[in-house]
Amino acid sequence: MQEQKPAAIIASTVPPFACGVGKLAIVLLTLLVYHSTFTAKADSCPTTKDEISTDRPDVTNSSVVVPAGSLQSENGVNLSARDGSRFVDGTNTRWRAGIANCLEFLVDVPTYFANVRGGEGSGFSDVAPALKWQISPIPGKVDLSAVFGVALPTGSASISGRGAQPYLQFPWSWELRNGWGLSGMLTEFIRPSDRTRLTTEATFVIEKKVTERASLFVEYVGDYPENGSPAQLLNSGGVYRLTPNQQVDFHVALGLNHNAPSYIVGVGYSVRFDELFSVKRSSASIAPRN
Repeated sequence: MQEQKPAAIIASTVPPFACGVGKLAIVLLTLLVYHSTFTAKADSCPTTKDEISTDRPDVTNSSVVVPAGSLQSENGVNLSARDGSRFVDGTNTRWRAGIANCLEFLVDVPTYFANVRGGEGSGFSDVAPALKWQISPIPGKVDLSAVFGVALPTGSASISGRGAQPYLQFPWSWELRNGWGLSGMLTEFIRPSDRTRLTTEATFVIEKKVTERASLFVEYVGDYPENGSPAQLLNSGGVYRLTPNQQVDFHVALGLNHNAPSYIVGVGYSVRFDELFSVKRSSASIAPRN
């Protein structure tokens, strides 16, 4: 989910998160080695025959990339409350482009946060480009991706903070039976200009497909700063696919402690445009995902 992430979490009972970027880098290197021995599995990555899969409305991003040669636009508007202030933010736009098999370039366009009540200021968030690489399937039919991006200091410091802010991210998902699924994401945010330089974000989602076009989810999200108390959020919502390439969504989030927003309510619309540009495809990538 590309929206300004207010908080995220798995549980304070997971102390390894505090180990930070070093261990995440080791995990990424391990996945690189693993993937190099399974390049023939490029057919596991999405094609234009697959339905749209978005990074919204939950905080947890999709564990798969967009099809090679496709461009996907994801957008939304939120109303939130925190510390006596109320904000409306939009358009929370993320553009995702499939630049090769299992490889995606994405960019978060600056979102405007308007303070409609309270003393805090208004302003734009940073522009944040990133690369996403799908490393799946791994044993157990779990889809997994690795994302590396950086928020560039183009927005308001009161909204996004100061300086460049890199991040490393691992979204995953596991399809169960009868329309049920589990997913989650582990992210390490690096903010060199802030007092709290490292923040680990963890999410966990339970999802249920209720019809061929609609699904609902419940998500537990939390941020664990290197110095300070965590922020916890319970998020829920649903998506409805108007067509295989178009989706509308909604979500409602409630803060679980004083560090999180009191509430967030949002709606969104996403669309995918296929075969906009030519990319080299392997013969294995023609088959749709099962």
